[in-house]
Amino acid sequence: MDAASDPYLPYDGGGDCIPLRELHKRGTHYTMTNGGSISSSTHLLDLLDEPIPGVGTYDDFHTIDWVREKCKDRERHRRINSKKKESAWEMTKSLYDAWSGWLVVTLTGLASGALAGLIDIAADWMTDLKEGICLSALWYNHEQCCWGSNETTFEERDKCPQWKTWAELIIGQAEGPGSYIMNYMMYIFWALSFAFLAVSLVKVFAPYACGSGIPEIKTILSGFIIRGYLGKWTLMIKTITLVLAVASGLSLGKEGPLVHVACCCGNIFSYLFPKYSTNEAKKREVLSAASAAGVSVAFGAPIGGVLFSLEEVSYYFPLKTLWRSFFAALVAAFVLRSINPFGNSRLVLFYVEYHTPWYLFELFPFILLGVFGGLWGAFFIRANIAWCRRRKSTKFGKYPVLEVIVVAAITAVVAFPNPYTRLNTSELIKELFTDCGPLESSSLCDYRSDMNASKIVDDIPDRPAGLGVYSAIWQLCLALIFKIIMTVFTFGIKVPSGLFIPSMAIGAIAGRIVGIAVEQLAYYHHDWFIFKEWCEVGADCITPGLYAMVGAAACLGGVTRMTVSLVVIVFELTGGLEYIVPLMAAVMTSKWVGDAFGREGIYEAHIRLNGYPFLDAKEEFTHTTLAADVMRPRRSDPPLAVLTQDNMTVDDIESMINETSYNGFPVIMSRESQRLVGFALRRDLTIAIESARKKQEGIVGSSRVCFAQHTPSLPAESPRPLKLRSILDMSPFTVTDHTPMEIVVDIFRKLGLRQCLVTHNGRLLGIITKKDILRHMAQTANQDPASIMFN
Repeated sequence: MDAASDPYLPYDGGGDCIPLRELHKRGTHYTMTNGGSISSSTHLLDLLDEPIPGVGTYDDFHTIDWVREKCKDRERHRRINSKKKESAWEMTKSLYDAWSGWLVVTLTGLASGALAGLIDIAADWMTDLKEGICLSALWYNHEQCCWGSNETTFEERDKCPQWKTWAELIIGQAEGPGSYIMNYMMYIFWALSFAFLAVSLVKVFAPYACGSGIPEIKTILSGFIIRGYLGKWTLMIKTITLVLAVASGLSLGKEGPLVHVACCCGNIFSYLFPKYSTNEAKKREVLSAASAAGVSVAFGAPIGGVLFSLEEVSYYFPLKTLWRSFFAALVAAFVLRSINPFGNSRLVLFYVEYHTPWYLFELFPFILLGVFGGLWGAFFIRANIAWCRRRKSTKFGKYPVLEVIVVAAITAVVAFPNPYTRLNTSELIKELFTDCGPLESSSLCDYRSDMNASKIVDDIPDRPAGLGVYSAIWQLCLALIFKIIMTVFTFGIKVPSGLFIPSMAIGAIAGRIVGIAVEQLAYYHHDWFIFKEWCEVGADCITPGLYAMVGAAACLGGVTRMTVSLVVIVFELTGGLEYIVPLMAAVMTSKWVGDAFGREGIYEAHIRLNGYPFLDAKEEFTHTTLAADVMRPRRSDPPLAVLTQDNMTVDDIESMINETSYNGFPVIMSRESQRLVGFALRRDLTIAIESARKKQEGIVGSSRVCFAQHTPSLPAESPRPLKLRSILDMSPFTVTDHTPMEIVVDIFRKLGLRQCLVTHNGRLLGIITKKDILRHMAQTANQDPASIMFN
């Protein structure tokens, strides 16, 4: 990289300048000429000026230049290394710089774990608040309230005198139709109150706090700047409203938003360290580690979190970032485990352990669950994107508060009568995952008992289903339909809303129903050849909870199209190493089935819907176009806006900036030769000219602007020239007009370019930007190119 293009050096740092370290060797009488009548002493003062503040930074909704940021970081690293032997202080600064990466991910992990624990505890308490209150200690949720009670019975372990339902408090009745109606009304009242408070806080204080956050984080990690998306207000409001949204009973989860919360922590802490605050590419390494910490606390899966960051959200993931992500996930999980929000010494609510092995025949129902997951994923993506597009294009989108209230009201009214939809979604998944042991009182475990069984054992043999199981299956079928419909309309409303938990709940319901069906089939037809070899009478062959787990993984995979990270997350959730093959089979099947209907997952679909400039590495470019077909200007367009290296004035450049909206301008030797010199960014030009007018005497509108190494000879009476070689990118990426577009797209993806110049025999022909590539890809896919641009 040319030192002249380093933004840390002064703007008057042309090639005829002497490096600062050489000045003291040459004495004070050394003179320099720059072709004009300006004295050498003035020139020397210019050289010793501070760097221009603001040069090398980016505007909101612009893409960063990865190559330039990496060069800046290498230059900073070289400068620190060259000084570290000069003194103990410089050595200390060098060590601090080397350790700052580990320090920032440690702080991010600590904050993520603490906030996740706080969110879990608060959401549990507020969810139970919809049903009643603990009189002995108001801050206890239902389960904690009855822990110390001596009056609980085995069948009704959640009933104790300390816990009062709203009907008992208001009308003094614990049973009967009056009690039911009062509890129903209070449930709806609290659900609407929480939902209204959540959407109001988001609308007034932090509009960026709505939604899942993962599509935007993917876009930010690919190099896009969205100022305020990872700021302090967004973090505070997202944390508060996430608790309210989960407690309102809406069909959403807190797992996706926890990734956003962790990334906010990473972004805020990165500003404490100059290494990260001044370099957008380095900051994205911290955000990759933060997203791993987010998944680590969301699921209690540190390794799954690292793989999620690698597979799903990160754009640039060097080996150093892998280690730091691992460490951030470890710290976050450790903090959450110390807080112990669920009181079960586990990182998640639905941790389960199974004792029965699976058999080869069971791969068939597992693959069927994978097919269901893929079909659900394809349906959900299409239905949800169609609804979100409708929301954007109709009046309905102008009333976000009303929409949230309507969705919350429908959810509460329909959910209350069914015990499975009234449950908190995480509690529902826990119940569906749990195997039926001797101590289970759930109606899902209401099997007809074998009277001859005298001793209690862990592995209860397969038994015929009782009335409770059949009624539970009907309720689960209704819950499945309800969850499918409501999740489509809930994901995308203006409150924090994750998708992991609702998808897992849908899969767990379907899986549990399939598991009970297979279990009953094996019980009544154990003499069939498929059961005869391995399922004897009185043996515990089928585990319905395992089917729920496999179904949950399949449905989540169908929606997000995650594979490796998803299997590891579910395996860490359940602690069951021997169930990795069923999980892999179901997740892979769901991905294949989903891909048959459309290659993109829900997050990519939302990125495209919002028109973010995101080049997906998973998308293949197979067309045979050339760079000349995509570059601008086209034949019908006006000629390319360019700067010449030494015959334009300050006024000429300012008028070009005012008349165009381009983010940068190629610099050429002359209009006749069209030979390329470099590339200057619009923002850097504006800042450099403003700074020169303030700090340098004699810079006026008619001053000649020079990008060349040597200033041309000027008449003695002409105003002082302005040298801007230091803001020029001397090595912009260029391709020839005959370069195939698939190579150009690959270069943009792998190097994270903003723009690329097109030449022919060294002469400048045009420019290709990231947006040009996205428009071209949309056209080749028969989409409207205007619809994919971010507004």
